[in-house]
Amino acid sequence: MVKRIYPLLAGCGMVLAVATVVAAQVGGEPSLDPVSMTISQYAARDDGGVIETAMAVLGLASLALLAGMRAVHAPVDGWPARLIGLWSASLIGAAVIPSDTSWQGDLHGLLSAAAFVSVPAAAIQLVGRLGQDERWQVVARPLEWLALASGLGLAAITYVALPGHGVMIGLVERLLLAAEVSVLGLLALRLVQLTWGRRSASGTAAVMPISAGRPSAS
Repeated sequence: MVKRIYPLLAGCGMVLAVATVVAAQVGGEPSLDPVSMTISQYAARDDGGVIETAMAVLGLASLALLAGMRAVHAPVDGWPARLIGLWSASLIGAAVIPSDTSWQGDLHGLLSAAAFVSVPAAAIQLVGRLGQDERWQVVARPLEWLALASGLGLAAITYVALPGHGVMIGLVERLLLAAEVSVLGLLALRLVQLTWGRRSASGTAAVMPISAGRPSAS
């Protein structure tokens, strides 16, 4: 029963975190510009700590996703698991450590960079593994496209942050974050299907795939 809770924690946590961040920025002060300000800069200027809390929730939800994938023996062991764990720990650390002082700001920036790098790297490693697993191969192709999108976003934010002098860095960072959360969301959706999309008419379990086609045995 415990392994059936992980997908719900992961999915609900991700949805809650994304909805909270979007709502906080849509309803934020007009003087705060999401296009030119990073999420950390935006959160530091906005009051209430809502965005920091949402980032921590996203990190915890990602840990639940990792635990759930391990519980169903998904091919995530090794570097993919380490990288997802790094993403989760970095998000939680960045949410706790403020970015308004010198050394704390440097550490906050380092944690944010580690988080942004970890998901594209994990996705690239998972594409081949999931493609060879009958239960997960239905998400391998969409994951490949999302890995490409997050990789391009990572390259874009690196350019903008260095030679680009931070022009539109807020917009680029949010697009990158959207691609990376989509990677994790896709995995969480498939995990929900593998653990909850079961028909137990005669004691056997059949998994409902994301797209139409033959069901695969779990």
